[in-house]
Amino acid sequence: MKAITILGSTGSIGTQTLDIVTHHPDRFRIVGLAAGNNVTLLAKQIRTFQPEIVALENEAKLAELQEAIADCSPQPQILVGHAGICEVARYGDAQIVVTGIVGCAGLLPTIAAIEAGKDIALANKETLIAGAPVVLPLVKKHRVKLLPADSEHSAIFQCLQGVPAGGLRRITLTASGGSFRDLPIEKLSLVTVKDALKHPNWSMGQKITIDSATLMNKGLEVIEAHYLFDLSYEDINIVIHPQSIIHSLIEVQDTSVLAQLGWPDMRLPLLYALSWPERIYTEWEQLDLVKAGDLTFREPDHQKYPCMQLAYAAGQAGGLMPAVLNAANEQAVALFLTEKIGFLDIPRLIEIVCDRFINQNTSQPSLEDILAADHWARQAIIDAEVSPNRVIALK
Repeated sequence: MKAITILGSTGSIGTQTLDIVTHHPDRFRIVGLAAGNNVTLLAKQIRTFQPEIVALENEAKLAELQEAIADCSPQPQILVGHAGICEVARYGDAQIVVTGIVGCAGLLPTIAAIEAGKDIALANKETLIAGAPVVLPLVKKHRVKLLPADSEHSAIFQCLQGVPAGGLRRITLTASGGSFRDLPIEKLSLVTVKDALKHPNWSMGQKITIDSATLMNKGLEVIEAHYLFDLSYEDINIVIHPQSIIHSLIEVQDTSVLAQLGWPDMRLPLLYALSWPERIYTEWEQLDLVKAGDLTFREPDHQKYPCMQLAYAAGQAGGLMPAVLNAANEQAVALFLTEKIGFLDIPRLIEIVCDRFINQNTSQPSLEDILAADHWARQAIIDAEVSPNRVIALK
């Protein structure tokens, strides 16, 4: 039985991981849970899975959580704040930590887990994008496994099983196209937050759903794939695949192409990350190609989705630029979700911030360098002047 800790247990990744644990109680047990501020759901999870340790990021809700689980036995150890989440990440005999915290907030807890010798089921792409120069050496030093748990990188990882060293030639990441894939570019200036959150294929959190609509999620995945699979950016491609049945493909040296297919269900890559190298039988709906119907592909429209090119440029610049891109995107998406900027302002604002940044320590930035760049980019957007007609300027 594998012992698991989940960071972000009340979010989309966390709840789907716990669904896997529910259906395979003979395979997995929960050691620790960490959540943001959803006390009601966290209390329910504590009752169901009886973790040894729990962290709640919102310290103001500690008393509410304690009251909600007052009659639970045994009582878990409860910690609060970001330091508490890091402590949960490194705690006890958990063999693998699922990193489901949204955004760069997952970086320090992931580092804590790695330094404690835990394998990582990486569902938080931003951690590696911003922190790869620090995270990857730590993975090597502590001899832990970094297992991709999002659908695209899991697909690549699955296809690579059995491919000899040096056999990989290039990869293709598939993208659904997001909420506006069939909307003409001239109508994007009129879209609302509600429109952007209507993803046609996947059920995900708000931030990643907006990233899917801008296709920044695919740009971020390009950077992550560069680090995970040691490929040049020229050998990482993106293709729009509206059906989301093929989750990504690899091409090997002799031009053979291997793909991983399945219904759009995040539990599949999560299960593989948790069980690798095993394959566990499930009762999930099997893929029926006749039912799936036509599988279609098209080139992404770079005018419609400028975030992709911004991500390629940041990745190729290297150093601290991916951290700046990631932080600027997180903050811009937050502004959009609170209706302070329009949808098309997201890439505009990110580009302005990246253009302003002076990329230093490009060879091997430290953790302090990365955190400072992240803070600078966020603050630059927080300080941005946004007029009622959506014209943006940085102070």
